[in-house]
Amino acid sequence: MTPTDRLLTGSLLVAPLIYLAADLLYALRGWDDPAAGVLHVLGAAGYVLVVFWAAGTQRGAFAVALLVVGVLGAAGNIGYGFNTLHVALGDTDLNDAGGAATLIKVLGLGFPLTLLLIAVGLRREHTWVALGVAVAALGWPVAHIANVGWLAVTVNVVLVAALGARATARAALVPAPVS
Repeated sequence: MTPTDRLLTGSLLVAPLIYLAADLLYALRGWDDPAAGVLHVLGAAGYVLVVFWAAGTQRGAFAVALLVVGVLGAAGNIGYGFNTLHVALGDTDLNDAGGAATLIKVLGLGFPLTLLLIAVGLRREHTWVALGVAVAALGWPVAHIANVGWLAVTVNVVLVAALGARATARAALVPAPVS
């Protein structure tokens, strides 16, 4: 297993754990907590590696779609983390702004869509993992758009369990491309 394989496989556990910590802070301290915003940015960046891992296990148009949607979704997710930092510093909340600020909303919806695509890609080899990621993908926008802390934490616990199980599975050591 190459160092790149180890990094990408490790991201399946690390990214959801960091994001779980961010959402725990959001749930406990509020949706404008700066420490949560920092963890949010780091966790969202970690999910970029998850996207690279997932795209590497797929082929053809599906792999391309996963990569494009995943990168755009990651941009929105990272943007929301920086938005939290801006709000914590007293700046304008992009959620309340119009015009160009609506870009964050559109890109942000790409992240749960990315999770759904990852679930589709996993469906053949790990049914319960795919189901867990799919349920998390559906719960993600509800939790984060409505700022429902307990649901956001629950969604991330599911992602830690599902993606963590995939990371520790023997087959996860080197992503096997789908033919």
